[in-house]
Amino acid sequence: MTRVRITEYLDIDVDREMWVCHVCDHELISAREMYKKGCVVHERDPKEIYPPIYEGAEFPLTVAEGYGVFVEFYCPGCGTMIENELLPEGYPPTPDIQIDLEALKAKVKGGS
Repeated sequence: MTRVRITEYLDIDVDREMWVCHVCDHELISAREMYKKGCVVHERDPKEIYPPIYEGAEFPLTVAEGYGVFVEFYCPGCGTMIENELLPEGYPPTPDIQIDLEALKAKVKGGS
C-alpha cells in the first residue's frame, strides 16, 4: 500500500485509488471522486459559531448573518473533522482538491 499525504487529515492510497483518513485509516471514497462525498456531513447555523458582534443590540448581527450554513465534513470511521466551509443554504459542497491521479501514481512509482 502506497499512501500520499494530501492534507492534515487526508491521504490517498495510490494503489487502491482511495481517499483515506490519516487519523484512523478509514477508506472514504474513490480518489477519482470528491472526498467530501465519503464523509459524514453536518450543517450548523453560523450563529452557533459566531456570536453576535453587537451584544444587546436591537438587531444583533453576526459575521455570517444571512449568508448560509456551516457545513462540516467528518470521517465516518473516527469522527475527525476533515474540512468545513460556509456555504449558501442548499449549495453543493465546493470541490476544493483536484488530483491528477495518473501523474501522482507516476511520481510515486519513480516516474517524473
